[in-house]
Amino acid sequence: MAGLEIYTGTRIILKFNNMNPVIPSKIISADTSHYNGILQLFITSPEELYLVYPSGTWPFDTAQLNQLSKERSDFTVVLDREQVIGFANLYRNLSGDKLFIGNVVILDAYRSQGIGKRLIRHMCDIIFNRYAPEVHISVFNFNIPALLLYASLGFRPYDLEQRSLPDGKISVLIHMCLYRRTWQDNNTNLRSV
Repeated sequence: MAGLEIYTGTRIILKFNNMNPVIPSKIISADTSHYNGILQLFITSPEELYLVYPSGTWPFDTAQLNQLSKERSDFTVVLDREQVIGFANLYRNLSGDKLFIGNVVILDAYRSQGIGKRLIRHMCDIIFNRYAPEVHISVFNFNIPALLLYASLGFRPYDLEQRSLPDGKISVLIHMCLYRRTWQDNNTNLRSV
């Protein structure tokens, strides 16, 4: 079966592609009206906050989000109707020579539905179209779903950084890069399938 759409009146409420639900959603630039929804993504647990924003402190609050908005750019949200279900932004490393996608988070109930992939693709398009010929992203070694997602999009590891987790255990932050040429090749291949 190629796909199935479930309608209520004239509105699609659920769409299935190969029997996996595809949640109707849109990706837009965030503004302060989205801040409460963004905060909801960050308050699941101290561990989740550390994964998404290691510099943040628990509990994450509006003051930290306001500070983050001053340090980073291109705040972007994924909406299901008017509910914020995903978030990401961009930042430069300390030397300013690399542009990273950061704070990528999808609401728990919406994970494993392709929304994170759409969000990362969107953020890559922003970087390639406006800022730089390469995109960087960092992910902890134990975040297997994110590692696999980034690798499937063409990101490749280039550096490892030892980190101490809040519980004192040692972890590795993997820095990955995607070049415009790889992105263009991957997107050309996807269109021809």
